This record gives sequence, C-alpha cells and structure tokens, in this order.
Amino acid sequence: MLEETLEEVIATQRKELSLGEKTVPREGLAVVKPMTSFAIAISGIRRCGKSTLLKQLLKKEKEFYYLNLEDIRLDGFGLQDFTKADKIFKERYGKNGIYFFDEIQTVPKWEKFVRWLVDKKEKVVLTGSNASLLSRELGTRLTGRHISYELFPFSFKEFLKYNKFKPSEDSFASYFESGGFPEHLEKKQNYVLQELLRDIVMRDVAVRFGIRNSGLLKKLAIYLVSNVGKEFSYNSLKKMFSVASVQSIIDYISFFEDAYLIFTTPKFDYSFKKQQINPRKVYSIDNGLSMANSLSFSKDSGRMLENMVFLHLRRKSKQIFYFKEKGECDFVFKEKEKITGAVQVCYSLTEDNQEREVSGLLEALKKFNLKKGLILTYNQEDKLQGNGKEITVKPVWKWMLEKPQ
Repeated sequence: MLEETLEEVIATQRKELSLGEKTVPREGLAVVKPMTSFAIAISGIRRCGKSTLLKQLLKKEKEFYYLNLEDIRLDGFGLQDFTKADKIFKERYGKNGIYFFDEIQTVPKWEKFVRWLVDKKEKVVLTGSNASLLSRELGTRLTGRHISYELFPFSFKEFLKYNKFKPSEDSFASYFESGGFPEHLEKKQNYVLQELLRDIVMRDVAVRFGIRNSGLLKKLAIYLVSNVGKEFSYNSLKKMFSVASVQSIIDYISFFEDAYLIFTTPKFDYSFKKQQINPRKVYSIDNGLSMANSLSFSKDSGRMLENMVFLHLRRKSKQIFYFKEKGECDFVFKEKEKITGAVQVCYSLTEDNQEREVSGLLEALKKFNLKKGLILTYNQEDKLQGNGKEITVKPVWKWMLEKPQ
C-alpha cells in the first residue's frame, strides 16, 4: 500500500475512536490487561462488541496505536505493510504505544509481525472473528506467548446495564427474545441479524474457504440455528441437504463453529472415540439471531430457554456435554477433567413432565457422584429431594445473575 494512503486511514480511524457511542463495560474488561512478552487475543462472533472492548481498553492508555484491518480502504494490506504502519505510528503518536489490531485474521501471515513485536517486549492486543484461524496462527508462531479470551454478545447482566433495566421476569422476557447483539438492541430491526448471518456465511466461510455453493451453506446455517437442543448426525445432514460427502458437512459445521455462529456438544462418554461417533446437539450464539432468521425457532420456548442456559454455561466452560442413558440430562460440565455439575432445563415443570425431568437429572447425579442438581425453568422455584440428592428448581434469570461459585 502507498504510505500516504495508509497514513490517512490510520488518522481517520483514530479520529473515529473518539466519536461518542453508547457502551457498556464488558464483563471481560477487568481481566483483559495488555502486558509485555505476551499477545492478548480476543476472539468472538462478528458484531458482538470486540471493537468496542478494544476502545474501552485503549481509553485507559495515554499512548496507543490502532488499526482496524477490515476497513475497506485497507484492501490489499499485506504483511509488509505492517512495517509501514509501525513507522507511521511511531512518527505520529509517540514511541511507547500499545498496539491494538482489530480483525487481524484478514491479513495473511500476520502472526510473523506480531511475534516480532512480542519479542521486542511490545504490548499487543488483537481481535479476530475466527477462532480456528486465530488459535492456529497463534499456536504456530506464538506458543506460550499469547493469552486468549472469548467475547460473546451481551450476557443478561450486560443487557440490563445497556438498557438501564432492573432485573425481573419482564426484563428477562425482553432479553429472551431480543438476544444480546448491541447493534440489534440499538436499532431493534431484524435485518441487522439477517445481514450478520449473511456476512458469516459469505465472508467467514464461503469466500475464506472457496466454497461455491453459498446457497447450500445458508440453508444449513439457518437449519442449525433453528434447531437448537436437537440431536443431529453428520450422515443425517448429508442426506437432508443432498451433499455428496459427509466430510463436506463436517467441514461446514466446523467453519460455522470457528466463526462462533453455532456450538455443538457431544454426548458424554468416557471414551473420546465414542464421543466423536455419537450424535451431537447444536446451539446458537444468540436467541435473537435465531429468531430473526427462522420462523420455527420462536415457536419452541423450551428450546429457546435451553439455548440461553447453554450460552451462560459456555461463557465459563468449553467442556459441556449432554448425558443420555436410561434417561437424559441436558447439560453436564467438566472442570479439570472431572464432571462437577448437572443441569436440567425445563420451561415449566408440570405433573406430566416432572418425573421424566427429575429422573434424568438424578441418573446423572448418581453417575458422577454429585450431591446437588439444578432444574432451570422460566419462572418456577422449588426444592426437591430424591435418592439422597438435593435438587434446586430456579428461574433462569435469577440463576444468570448469581456470582460464579
């Protein structure tokens, strides 16, 4: 790139940083601290607030360098242009700034420049919207020299702060349907989330991986975000979408996971091989995104609630499973190679479903030698006992506001 063009873009982006916008301190802000000898990498789905988090971080700094690499004016920016940008940074904004690079995965071989900065004891903060690309490049060049964080759309607590709402069943009802994407909450228009899905399918998957059939990709994406909490197998999806190869379906789903559009959870088994073979369940990054892109999703309140519970658990743990033997329990989760909790989700406990929901949870508690279990509902509270186990019934919104144990 021409140095003159690059200098103009850097100056313009810096000016745009100072423009006022409605922001909420993200829950991750307190723990994200730039440091020497380590690159800080923040990954998350597009438009979940990574750029805003960067802006909140750099407001604490007197000297900083900032570059958003998805700026259309930087089309063609390559590895060699980082050196030009560094020269402009130092000449215009001082010699001791912290480097902030937004959406860095758009530049091939970016990790070489970042490694060079880290070796020079510079402080570097990166964001990216592709988990696999970030982790692969960081793992290749920066093993042991980076610290990774994930950012999600607003949690319920952040949603309340953003809207200045008090916690209640009514405010949860709003969050339940709208989800947590800041731009959608601001504009209150579904097209924001429909465009987001298109962007992920086209830019993060079709273009990046050279997939020509973007129509098939979009149909698969909509199917997955509409069928949260349901089991699927790669073979069944291959037949459903008339795809020639099972491997193609496996690849497409992994691409969607890397872009944070969906998550898949395995059935718990002590055998890793069986975990890979068994059907998985799928969850969406956001209830609002699923509702904006699907007519069927909003008709199943139970699965919407289950999706919200999954997301809250996923913010804290990557090791989440469903349990299924004689009965079924929606979630069991691991900490340090040991299952430490079991959670059942039920929109409303009734005489018709209570025995099934409780017995599935009790079976999981017995399997993993746990004393206490949790049934999360939309608005019910209770205490149950069974087989020497204690079961708490609690509304999801109250559970979401609890401090981590």
